[in-house]
Order: sequence, then structure tokens, then C-alpha cells
Amino acid sequence: MNEYHNALILGYGRSGQAAERLLRSEGCSTTVVAKEQTDDAALAELLREPSFDLCIVSPGFSVEHLWVRAIRDAGIPLLSELELGWSRHRGKTVAVTGSNGKSTAVKWICESLCAAGLQAEIGGNYGVPACEVVIKHPDLEWLVLEVSSFQLETVDLFQPDIAVVLNVLPNHLDRHGTMETYWQTKARIFGQSPRSDAVCMVPHDWRDRFRTVSGGGAWVTFGASDAADYSFHEGRIIFKGSPVVDLSGTQFDNPVLGSCTGAAVTAVAAAVGFDFEVVERVAHQFIALPHRMQVLGVIDEVKYVNDSKATNLSALAAAVQGCRFPVHLIAGGLAKETDFTFVKDILVERAKKIYLVGRASQSMYSAWNQICDCAECGTLEAAFQEARNQAKPGEVVLLSPGCASFDQFRSFEERGDLFADLFRRAGEAERSTFRDSVGFGHSKKGV
Repeated sequence: MNEYHNALILGYGRSGQAAERLLRSEGCSTTVVAKEQTDDAALAELLREPSFDLCIVSPGFSVEHLWVRAIRDAGIPLLSELELGWSRHRGKTVAVTGSNGKSTAVKWICESLCAAGLQAEIGGNYGVPACEVVIKHPDLEWLVLEVSSFQLETVDLFQPDIAVVLNVLPNHLDRHGTMETYWQTKARIFGQSPRSDAVCMVPHDWRDRFRTVSGGGAWVTFGASDAADYSFHEGRIIFKGSPVVDLSGTQFDNPVLGSCTGAAVTAVAAAVGFDFEVVERVAHQFIALPHRMQVLGVIDEVKYVNDSKATNLSALAAAVQGCRFPVHLIAGGLAKETDFTFVKDILVERAKKIYLVGRASQSMYSAWNQICDCAECGTLEAAFQEARNQAKPGEVVLLSPGCASFDQFRSFEERGDLFADLFRRAGEAERSTFRDSVGFGHSKKGV
């Protein structure tokens, strides 16, 4: 464990504050550089005679940011808050990254560890910084980390005992530039030189590519293919030709979540060493996170699903594919991508009609209107009302935007909250049954 005497902290959000608390508890002096209180000239003066052991970089700063470049040029090592917290943890770590589904996976893993009688807490990109978790629980048996590509940009010696890449799909290319850079950043979760006892888990189709850049360790694969170590088939996770976990009737009982999240979590259970039955039991009790395929309820026999967290087209495609009934899709916002064509096959198969909102509305309309009935609605309120008028019993109204929210909302949470509020008001107006999302739909098939 490296000891530090004088640290620079770039960014002072929750992760920066947690890093400062941890470092100061060890007697390290800290200096904070934040956009709210520092300008270019002040930073240049600070770096004129640098005496910093390291700089803890907020994930909000790209490695190509001018300030990060200046700090690097001054010879100051960069380090992620994630790695700082991990380096102080005295137990074992399972870390999960991926383009989609990270939060759900780490929640399921953590709940399974606890159900198996082990001490576990979630940290990282999930919302609680790793440093914050470690300050409270330095001797925790299992630290379960959700890891973003932004955090992985500045890791150095980080190497969890179990590292999982759920999927690699187009996302954050506005920051990483190319898919090549993006997946190589994801590969950093396995460490520079993986230990022989480290377990590396990847989709079967990506194994050889990741092994090429990451090297040793025990490699385990999952996915839809029978060639994967853990695969999904007709509601069950298959290992060595036999079903080991039954996900029938859970929210994971579909080809998208079953072959990715379900198979990966089952593989984690095997690596840790607890019974598959625990994974199955937790899956049947699992309460979905808000804004992630969150079933709000039913009005006039039409189901409403809030998937506002779907901020890229791959997540939109997974959401539509995961619905087993005709879908009235509300999509749009601030696009992260320019190619809307690769989801066409799924939309043709599953979408009854698409209701478009936000800045990407016109581009999506041009890409999709020839293959699916589309309507440019402008706002989420207008889209909700039109979808409500059009949807028939047995169908689904799905908010899965495939875009960021920042053109009309402050966050995907605010966008999802508005959708949920529109559902509640519609339910009250029709005197229909409303069931809170915490208690509804998590044991039903079809979403």
C-alpha cells in the first residue's frame, strides 16, 4: 500500500470529498482544485513548483482535459479515487463494468453475498465512493464495486479478485473517441498483469480479445452461446450441460438479461464459492432499481415501464427486446450516437409505434419512420399522452430513450420521475389500480 504525504485532488464532488477524508485520516496533506474555485492561472501557479505525490482525478475529468494534461506534464501521477479506496480495503473485491446493466448486476451480487452469510457492501459508480465504503468498513469481507470507463482511465495497480465485463457496446464515444479506445479502457479492470488467482469474467465472444491485452488469470465466459461456460436457455442458467439456476418468472427471464446479467452473477457465485440456490432465491426476491426496467403498474390492461436509465441505443435495444408484448416506445433526448440504424431489426420486430422527444427527435424520425410508425411529440408529456391513447390491452408503454437527458432534464432520474408522475396522474384520472413499483411486477414474466 502506497503512502502519500501531499495530494492534489482534482474535482470536489462526492468522490473527491471521500478521497480527501481518507487521505487526511492517514496524515496526508491535500489541496483541492475544483472548477468552482480555480481558474487556469491559479492551477498553473499551483503546479509551478509541484511537490505532490499524486493527483486524485474525478471521473468527471477526461484524461484529455487541459487541467489533467497540465498535471500530467508536471510529473504528478494520476490516480482514480476508486483505486485509492480499493488499495485500503483489507478484504476481497468483485468489480463489475460494462456498457449497460452494471448497477443491477452489483446489487444482485451484493445481495447474494449477504444472503450467503458474507459481509458485503457496494461502492464505486453505484453512488457511494469506494473511499467512503472503506473508511466505514476497512475489514469488509467483500467490496462490490461498480466501475465506469471514466474511473478506469486513471487506475494503475487496480486488480480485483473477481473482475467482470458484462458487455461492450457503443457508449461514451464522445469521450473515448473510438470503440477501440473504449474497450481497451474497459480491459483495465483486469489489471496490468493479472495475478494467476484473479478471475476474469467476460462475454464469450470477447474472451480472446481481452486476453490479448490483459494476459493471465483464470478466464470464465458467459452469454447466449452454448460454448460459454455459463449460458442462458429457456429461463435457466446452464453450466456444463446442466441447469444450475432457474430464473423463470423473474425479471431476468429473457434472453437479454438472462444471458448477460444472470449468467455473469451465477459465475460470480461459483468463483466466490457459495451455492447457486442463493443466486436463484435472490433473483426471485429482487427489487428493480428505479429507472431501470422499472414496472410502474397497469392502466386499462396496458403495462407502463420506466427505463429512463437507458441513455444509449444498445440499452434501448435491450429494453425493447426484453419486452414480450407489443411496445409503444418513447425515445429521444440528447443523442450520444449518430448511427440509429443498427436497432432497426429489433424495432421492426417489437415496436408497435415510436413516440419521439427532445433534440434527437428529427434524426430518429428520419432513421426509423420508414420501418416503424413514428411520431415527433416534442415533450415527454405529449409523448406519454399519445402513447396512452394508442396503446391497447396487453401492450406496453416503455420509456427507454436511448439518449442522454440533458436537453430537457437535469438527469435521467428527473426524466424518469416525470414519467412515473404522468403514470400516477393518469391512473388517478381513470380510477385504475396503481401499484407502487417496489411491490409490482418483479416476479412476473414479460419485462
